[in-house]
Amino acid sequence: MVQVDVFWSYGIGASFATAAARQLTARNARAKQGSRWSNPYLMGAVLYCAVLFAPSGAWLLWGFPDWETMQVADGHGALPAWLVALFAATNVSQGVLGFWVAERLIASGRVYAAYLQAGIGYAGMFFILVHGWDGRGYQRFFSADRDMFAAWPGQPGTREALSRMADWLTSPVALTLYGMGVVLVPVMLALMVSWIRSGQREAGDAAPVPSRLRILAAVLGAVFVVALGAAVAASVLVHLLGWWLGVPAAALLVALLVVRRGGAADRAFAVLALPDGRGGRGQTAGLMGAR
Repeated sequence: MVQVDVFWSYGIGASFATAAARQLTARNARAKQGSRWSNPYLMGAVLYCAVLFAPSGAWLLWGFPDWETMQVADGHGALPAWLVALFAATNVSQGVLGFWVAERLIASGRVYAAYLQAGIGYAGMFFILVHGWDGRGYQRFFSADRDMFAAWPGQPGTREALSRMADWLTSPVALTLYGMGVVLVPVMLALMVSWIRSGQREAGDAAPVPSRLRILAAVLGAVFVVALGAAVAASVLVHLLGWWLGVPAAALLVALLVVRRGGAADRAFAVLALPDGRGGRGQTAGLMGAR
């Protein structure tokens, strides 16, 4: 969706950089030889965003313009050409930005902070999908077109909402998403898992290399449990307290239960066995010495 892809692509870029944290640290320790654009991990992120992610967004925008714009645009005629071009560009540029920010944090020994950049991207994406700008984000998502969105009642009950969501699951837009997901998700996860495991093997750590299943569980848990859960909690607080009180309350909740060391995000981070563990700079320095 146009409104969420800015956050999603940023999260993807940061995820790729974090997965290659050990390799990026080693490159930094080798006096930063070569240009930035010779970085194979950055190139992997760029190619993923440019060859797979951006085209999928363009496909959805062309095939389902109302759904892809969260029911804002009424067909292709409502979309200015510059907006379409900007949307395609940001699906790549935001991925590069996410990678760059995470890479800079990794270079300074703040790998956990780099990992949280991915969380920011995914939490922002989910908050827009769940809440949106008017509290009806989930209704916009679970509506195949503007007519179906307009048919939602003002205050839908749980049974009504679940029924409409179930209907959406067999809609043309949902079937298209399933087909895209079969390609997009395995490619992204395969790259991340490969980089995490190869990075630890190359560093020669004494700790056992995490299994593929453990890494997958940690990544998917961080996205669909931690980030999505934080977005849902934030939406509930905004509904109950309004924007002025709900946003600070949500920020405090996330800071206490998710972001702080020992919180939900840190638990998933620990499974990935990335270089900073708890100490940040100390373990990164040890990695440089090992190289």
